[in-house]
Amino acid sequence: MKKGWSKTGVIAAGNVVIVLLCIVLLTTGALKVLSDSLYNFNVTQTMTQAPHEDIVVIGIDSASIREVGPYPWDRKVYAELIKQLESAGVKAIGFDIELYSESDKPESDRALADELAKHNNIVIPSHANLENQFDRSMKVKAGELLTARSITEPIPSFRRSVGKSHINAAYDSDGVIRSNWLQINSPQGVYPSFGLAMAQLAGVDVSRYLNLPLLDGRPKSEMLIRWDAKEFDFETIPFAKVLKGGVSPQTFKDRLVLVGYTAPGSDEGVTPVEKHMHLVYAHANILNQILKQQVVLPVDKRIEFGLTLLVVLLLGWITWRLRAISGAVFAIGVVVLLFVGQYGYFAATSKYLDIVDAVACGLLAYSGNLSMKTYFETKQKNYITKQFGRYISPDLVKEIASSEQEIQLGGISKELTILFLDVRGFTPLSEKLKPEEVVDFLNMMFNLITERALENHGTIDKFIGDAAMILYNAPLDVPDHPYYAVKTAYEIQQGMENVRAEVLEKYGVSISIGIGINTGDVVVGNIGSYLRVDYTAIGDNVNTAARIESNTLPNQILVSEATYELTKYAFDYQFAGEKLMKGKSVPLKLFEVLGMKDVHLPNFVE
Repeated sequence: MKKGWSKTGVIAAGNVVIVLLCIVLLTTGALKVLSDSLYNFNVTQTMTQAPHEDIVVIGIDSASIREVGPYPWDRKVYAELIKQLESAGVKAIGFDIELYSESDKPESDRALADELAKHNNIVIPSHANLENQFDRSMKVKAGELLTARSITEPIPSFRRSVGKSHINAAYDSDGVIRSNWLQINSPQGVYPSFGLAMAQLAGVDVSRYLNLPLLDGRPKSEMLIRWDAKEFDFETIPFAKVLKGGVSPQTFKDRLVLVGYTAPGSDEGVTPVEKHMHLVYAHANILNQILKQQVVLPVDKRIEFGLTLLVVLLLGWITWRLRAISGAVFAIGVVVLLFVGQYGYFAATSKYLDIVDAVACGLLAYSGNLSMKTYFETKQKNYITKQFGRYISPDLVKEIASSEQEIQLGGISKELTILFLDVRGFTPLSEKLKPEEVVDFLNMMFNLITERALENHGTIDKFIGDAAMILYNAPLDVPDHPYYAVKTAYEIQQGMENVRAEVLEKYGVSISIGIGINTGDVVVGNIGSYLRVDYTAIGDNVNTAARIESNTLPNQILVSEATYELTKYAFDYQFAGEKLMKGKSVPLKLFEVLGMKDVHLPNFVE
């Protein structure tokens, strides 16, 4: 981060980057695969799998091919099927098969043509040749029908007697069929889709399907398919069984019959509900949708954009208002609510609200702002630790910085070791020094004291003029805290040897330090008022440590009997006598530290 950049400037710049990334996601179609997956999930989970009872499929399956003979069949077979179905009172028949060329049996073609001529309720489809048969995406003008450069139709003898339709599948960029071109324009006129043509023959009102709202970037009269059933949810009867008269004529009375391939590997496509669906069932789904008067519509893009903007602003803003865990829970809740609401809305209304953009951009805004917030909080904590670590124990600073609660007044009873020290000879020295030199001297002294105290896990409670109070075992637990207190005192006295010599030589003044140490239960915590809080220890054992220090001779370390008993394994002592302290009725035994023993502490790793 460049020097001089404010926190507000960094946040603003970061959010500009987030907005730019969102624009890239929204304009490049990078999220389309997720949108398609969400749409597929909606469609699959809301299927009733109970198609319209008027639809029946006659399948050209493997068993029928074995019985009737190798495919393609003699066209007299289709003529015979038509006779049976028409005599049963069928409402309409649709052949989802290609009859684009004459067979090698002219008499069979004539037989089928003659049979077709007797009826006006049969559909044999054509195939529209689009701009590029290898290109699934078509360039069309908004509000205009998709236009074919030519149409491949059934042979003339067939098409004179049947309703026209097309069987072109509308593949998305991922090869999945999600929509259907209900109408395609051509030099020979407008061709309805196979399912629409069957519905028209059945006398269904299809006016609403001829005036559907335009889909974004799609041609006029393109319809999202309401996939409502998988293959064999539809009543399916083998072709050979019908041909042999093995099905009651009542089965077909007043019903819409689709004849198509159901043998494995023939005329299949990928749909949202099945990866290998025979396309006769795709036409059956379209017909089922029209019979049930169902329409699937996408929600206006402006609403989706508004939702995306709202989620981005909400998750970006809430990141700075809530703590990390609360913010994460809130963000997850928003995402879950979007998905649940979107699914419920689709199930209830068949309107598809694409929330992928909103979720992706919202999470991008959340994670981006969370990263910035974490950066600034970490920087602030490091600053606090660096600055206030000069005054109190870094461990205490870290505890304060990591806490997300205000410092509470109050304390706890805890065993501590308290060290008091005082600089002797400071007054005559200060009389010979300039004020700034006095400060420099004290800083030098306190640097030594501070380094030794913090190195030995102590908390510097306060400096009082030329004296200091140091706590051990607070705020964090320190095993063997009496040992570390005495070790600190010993190292300070060792470090003072050079200081005494330098001051004596330079100023002719002798200085020394007296140190008193006591171990016992005290009250330690945040003590003060709501305006000023001091982390300190109070109690009789604190007063005892101070009075022990006042009884020390120059360069002497005295400890109480309690501290002696806990540290005699590590230090050499000599009995310094008994002293009756102020406020005490019994004299206190004191011990002077003479040196350190070579010991290993198993409880605490330095």
